[in-house]
This record gives sequence, C-alpha cells and structure tokens, in this order.
Amino acid sequence: MLRRTWTRLYSMNSHVASQFKNQNLLKTEAFVNGKWVSSGKTFAVTDPAKDTDNELAQVTDMPTDAFESAVEDAYTAFASFKKVSGRDRGAMLQKLYQLMIDNADDLAKLIVLENGKPYADALGEVKYSASFFQWFAEEAPRVYGTVIPSADSQKRILALKQPVGVCGIMTPWNFPSAMISRKMGAAMATGCTVVIRPASETPLSALALAYLAEQAGFPAGTVNVLPSSSASASGKVLTQHPKVKKVSFTGSTRVGKILMEQSSSTLKKLSMELGGNAPFIVFEDADLDAAAQGAMVSKFRSSGQTCVCANRLYIHEKVYDEFAKKFVALVNKTKMGYGLDEGITHGPLINQKSMDKVREHIDDAVKKGAKVLAGGNKLPNLGENFHELTVLGDVTKDMVITQDETFGPVCPLIKFSTDEEVIAAANDTDVGLAGYFFSKDVSRLFTVGEELNVGMIGVNAGGISEAALPFGGVGEAGFGREGSKYGIDDYTVVKAMVVGL
Repeated sequence: MLRRTWTRLYSMNSHVASQFKNQNLLKTEAFVNGKWVSSGKTFAVTDPAKDTDNELAQVTDMPTDAFESAVEDAYTAFASFKKVSGRDRGAMLQKLYQLMIDNADDLAKLIVLENGKPYADALGEVKYSASFFQWFAEEAPRVYGTVIPSADSQKRILALKQPVGVCGIMTPWNFPSAMISRKMGAAMATGCTVVIRPASETPLSALALAYLAEQAGFPAGTVNVLPSSSASASGKVLTQHPKVKKVSFTGSTRVGKILMEQSSSTLKKLSMELGGNAPFIVFEDADLDAAAQGAMVSKFRSSGQTCVCANRLYIHEKVYDEFAKKFVALVNKTKMGYGLDEGITHGPLINQKSMDKVREHIDDAVKKGAKVLAGGNKLPNLGENFHELTVLGDVTKDMVITQDETFGPVCPLIKFSTDEEVIAAANDTDVGLAGYFFSKDVSRLFTVGEELNVGMIGVNAGGISEAALPFGGVGEAGFGREGSKYGIDDYTVVKAMVVGL
C-alpha cells in the first residue's frame, strides 16, 4: 500500500541539500501516476567517494505490487497519450530539455554525489542526457508511415507506425541520467508511456528527471519512476506483466539473458544494451598523439566504468614503445579525488565488488608476465573505492583481462604484427558493442571497419556517443538501437491496412 508523503526532504542529508540551488530536484519518494508516494520502507543511497559519513539519503523502497500498480496507471495513461499529436509531444520533450539545461549545475552535482564521477564528467553527462530529449523532440512529429503500391490496382496498402504501449525501462548506475533519457526520450516521442526502475545505487538522478518531466507537462501516468532495492523482483514484474509491451534494459549480458527468458511468456518487444569488450587498435601509420588522446577518452572516462570503454588495446609492434610512452605520460597528468574538488579528473569505483575485479585482473596479468607501466595500486588515502589509473604492458591473450570486461581503470597494451592477426584477435569475443581504430590509411575505413564484429566503431576518434548515433551492439552485446532516427523504431509497431477502392 502506497502513502502520499508531504515532507519533500524528509530523508535527504541536510549537508547535501544545502549545496543545491533548486531544492525541488532532491526527491526521495517514487513518482507514480503524477504523485510523489512512499512505501514506508527505505534503502540508503551512499556516496562512493566516502568511507564514513557517506549516506546521502534514505530513498523509498517500492515493493512489487507498486510496480504492478504503476503499470496499470501507465496503461490507463497510454490510452490518451498515444492520441496526443507528435508536435505536442515534441513540445513537452523540448521543454524537458530546456529544464535540464537550466538546472544543469544541480543535476551534475547530484550525479557526482551518488555516482562518484568528477564534476566535469557529470556536467557532460547532463548535457548528453538532455540532448536525447532535444533530439527526440525533433523526431516526434516525424514518425512517418508508408504508402505501398499494391499488385492489385484497386487496392492501396498503408503501413502505419504506432506506439507499442507501456514500456518497462531498467537502467544501470554508471550513467544515471543519460541511460534513462536515451530510452525515455524515444518512448515519449512515439506516444508510449514508461515505468522506470533506476539502479539502486543511483536513484536520485532518476527522481530529479521525474520532477522535471512533471514540470514539463507530461500527463499523470505517462512517466513513472520507482526506486527499488530488489532489482530481480521489480524486473520480473516488468518482464512478465502482460500490459508491458516493451522492455528496454542496459546492464550485464548475464542479467539480460534472464530478462529475455522472463519476457518470453508474453513475447514482449525488447531492446538490450549489454556487455562489451571493446578493442582499440593503433596501426603503424596512426597519428600517435591523437591515438593516445583517443585512448584516454575511450578507456579512462569515468575511471573505465562505461560500456563502450576500450578494454583491449592492440598496438602495432613498430609503434608500441612510442605509443606506450605517450599514453603513460597522459595518464600521469591525471588527478584522482573527490568529484566536487577543483581540478579532479577521475573519481572512485562504484563499490567494493568493482574494486575486487580490478585487483583480480591486475594480479592475474602481472602473475602471467605483464608489466605495470603506470599506476597499479589502490589509493586508500583517498578512500576504499579509489584505484590508480593503471597501464599494463606486454599483455597476452591468456590473461583474464583480455577475455573479461574490466569495467574499471585498467588498460592492457597488446602487441600485434599484421592486420589479419589483430582483426582476428579483436573479434575473439562473444560481445560486440564498440570498437576503435587509428590509422591514416583511408582504405582501412572499409577493410577494418567492415570486418570488426561490433555495433559501433570510432575511427580516429576515442569518443563516439551522441544523440545522433545509432547506439547498440551485436552478438551477446545485445540488440536494438538507441538514439538516432533508428531509436524510434524500437518503440513502434507497424500496422498494415489494405484499402479497397
């Protein structure tokens, strides 16, 4: 049973709250059917950069029956929202975009506090997140159908694109704002309604988005955000509820497979953005300064905790030593620490589990002959979740780090000799999300680009993500595309009408 809560900051750390200009962004209740509600039970949200006095807030913990009720509310709201014109839905999305830009400083601080990434990174995420609302505001009036000529001259075939219905959205902690907006923007543009379960580590950014959606004028029931400490229980509701017609999930391949299996009973439409093991290739003719800068952007953004991070760096043997020198020099210029402090470039890992994996990969590689070229150590003086940006040299394919996504600040350098060798090595994985290569040879744009078995490729670019990009992978990295004009398709169904004259 849900109850209405009237004390907005009843469980928000007072020191945290004092840092924000817009106090209305600080929400600890769920947003369901246009109301802020609580279950009466809470879970703690903590600052990963702190070891003590790290509790940010007690956030309401929504039970499974609350998710079931939210789906019913979203289903009711869908009946009318799908009839709102694309132009009007676009106007709401554009207003939501502007509200995010107007509140960017506060939203960035919120990400720093619950996620740990430095302020500059967090501000970049807020702008990136907002860009999806802007992009899909422009796409909303252009969800076009098609008139198809019939073989029968007395008939016409109309193919109409219609919203799929209620969408269940489940997002991870590493981009607590952008992973929601990339899905929600497309859903709302088509006329779908959404029930969102954010990661339990980072629900505050999601609840701030719910508040801004309310201010942007989205009708009650169209946007619902429910924090929960039980990912499995709430996920099961969203995957098995017959009135949820689409599920979009970003997370691990293991969990993605479970959600797919649960969804099979109702044959839902699915989008899955799952694990990665991105190769980053530096050919012998590459601009090594650009390649080193690109590797920094790709590998160490958010301390290596992104799904498109370079996980395996393949460096041609002729330029290996020079690249390593340039790359290590860039790594040594970084500064780790608390995300709101001046000049900080990199922050902590999200939790101890992530730290354990980082240590496992480093220890295994060193044991098997890898050399530590930079970093290699924990930073307990900063906090239990801090680890140096680490570069490992002379890495070989028998080391765990080449086979398993680290999702942390460890970069392995691997030598190669031929194009054929490196393409085979790069494709030696079941997960094909992103890949990168640096070369001045324009023919490699096709010979390498077409051979890499990934969904997205950066060519002479370490950063690839933007709203215009069709974001998604192949193989066990998932399916479906987010962002771009293709992002609309996963939230629509095609209805064919044959009209006799």
